[in-house]
Amino acid sequence: QVYLRESGGGSVQPGGSLRLSCTTSGINFKIYPMGWYRQAPGKERELVARITDTGTTSYTESVQGRFTISRDNARNTVYLQMTGLKSEDTAVYYCNTHARGSDRWGRGTQVTVFS
Repeated sequence: QVYLRESGGGSVQPGGSLRLSCTTSGINFKIYPMGWYRQAPGKERELVARITDTGTTSYTESVQGRFTISRDNARNTVYLQMTGLKSEDTAVYYCNTHARGSDRWGRGTQVTVFS
C-alpha cells in the first residue's frame, strides 16, 4: 500500500510561518519527484512547488521567494517551509507523487491565514 500523509497545517496571522511535512510509505521514495499542491475554496487544485529526485526545485510564481520545498530521503519525507504567509495562501495543501503507475495523494492539511 502506498501512503502519503501530510501534517503541519494550522492557523496563522499574515506574515507568519508554517512547515508542512509529508511522510510516505510503500514507495522507493528517493527515486520519485514530489510535489505540493493546494486547493482553495471554489478554486482548482494548483501546483505550488516541486522537487525532483536529484533535488531540483521549482515553484509557482506566487510563492517564489517565500516557500521552500525540501526532502529527506532517509525519512521518506518531503517538506514545505512557508514564510511570509498571506491570506491568499489559505487552502488545503496536498502532497503528491506519481509512483507505481498512479498519481498518489495524501488527504491534505488545512492552512488558514487570517487577520
